[in-house]
Amino acid sequence: MNPVSALLAALAAIDAAFVALWTKAMVTRPSLVNAGATRTPDMPGRYPNVEELIVGFVTNFFDTLGIGSYAPTTSFFKLRNIVDDRIIPGTMTIGHTVPTAVQTFLFVAAVPVDVTTLSSMIGAASVGAWLGAGVVAKWPKRKIQIGMGIALLIAATIMFLGSDDSNPGPLMQLTGIKVLPGGGDALGVSGTRLAIAVGVNFVLGALMTLGIGLYAPCMITIYLLGMNPRAAFPIMMGSCAFLMPVAAIAFIREMSFSNRPALGLTLGGIPGVLIAFFIVRSLPVRYLFWLVVAVVLYTSVSMLRSALTSSRPS
Repeated sequence: MNPVSALLAALAAIDAAFVALWTKAMVTRPSLVNAGATRTPDMPGRYPNVEELIVGFVTNFFDTLGIGSYAPTTSFFKLRNIVDDRIIPGTMTIGHTVPTAVQTFLFVAAVPVDVTTLSSMIGAASVGAWLGAGVVAKWPKRKIQIGMGIALLIAATIMFLGSDDSNPGPLMQLTGIKVLPGGGDALGVSGTRLAIAVGVNFVLGALMTLGIGLYAPCMITIYLLGMNPRAAFPIMMGSCAFLMPVAAIAFIREMSFSNRPALGLTLGGIPGVLIAFFIVRSLPVRYLFWLVVAVVLYTSVSMLRSALTSSRPS
């Protein structure tokens, strides 16, 4: 078995274990895993509604195009009051796990990348996510609101400064200024640059459990290290695909998620991934960045305001 096939086989095994654990939680503890939807806390229902399926489809559709899914999902959940703030990180991580694995199988097969770089960065992100999820799953609501508010500010800043030539960010559209480098031709790195890539991905894996999203900062790291921008897709998707079930298992064990919205992300997300990959991979999304940045900024401020309000004495 070649290294890439072994990597994908390991991913399939990890995701199978995750799905089995999630299914067991749904069957044996339905009242707990369905308790996070704030609209109907007494009778939340086991299956996702149309809105939750649409959220899954839309966020994973644009996730496959490289925008990322965590910040838009957080915005949907917060603005529509679908999930309690405290359990948004766990709900997103669990719900997006399988669609992200589908992305990884597609892009690893389609885009060449150095196996050592790919496997090292994936491993680092997974370890970071395991340590991060174990902490975040036990945090109180106010601390998560503050953490996610700051994380979303960072995500919005990265999106605004984005300099992808095919889909430039708002700053580049307005001024033509390329703040972030455009990468090089390398399909992998070694030595000091590999050590930097591994260290950065470890931190990003831990931060992803707060909802900051790994795609944009991972892509920037790959650009800075002089790699081909196309190589970013299998690396960032592979990193998320391995770290998400690892983190999701920790959230499931702590029952720190809402099942119905998470299931909506999964069931709506898989067709979103397939359509984006096979039909509209070349869709120009440059103008969508403006909307995403605006919504993410609004959600960040809303999160921080909620945290400030909850800290005041009644």
